Amino acid sequence: MPDGKRAELIDGQIYDIAPPGFTHQRISGELYYNIKSYIKRKNGNCQVLSAPFAVFLNDDDDTNYLEPDISVICDSSKLDEKGCHGAPDWVIEIVSPSSRPRDYIKKMIKYSTANVREYWIVDPEDKKVMVYGFEADSVRQYNFGSDIPVGIFDGCSIIVE
Repeated sequence: MPDGKRAELIDGQIYDIAPPGFTHQRISGELYYNIKSYIKRKNGNCQVLSAPFAVFLNDDDDTNYLEPDISVICDSSKLDEKGCHGAPDWVIEIVSPSSRPRDYIKKMIKYSTANVREYWIVDPEDKKVMVYGFEADSVRQYNFGSDIPVGIFDGCSIIVE
């Protein structure tokens, strides 16, 4: 990728990433804060990282490079200055009009096959959150304002508004 350009590479195709709007940033900030606070309270060792942050799902794959809105990585050996090398434990994507097909289809398949444990699609337009628990082979839909349990953390739940 050219320096300074935000884009993702999915199956060899480059997708430009538009700058996020106010609603996107507000939701991202709240999610980051809540996740980080939970991990700190529990003295956890997982890292919470927000975009722009590179995720290389497979080290030997040069056709995919993703920048999830939020990544939670609990295995520090996957992290270096270039990004995450291997599947994060939890990925959250906040849908924008231009990313809708990628988030719901292409990225969901990529994260599932790469062994991401949990994938959330937060959709501000539809005011819903799709939660894919890949470990538990489950899919649940929640409305904004609902208490959403986090599958990878016991006793953790988050309300998206």
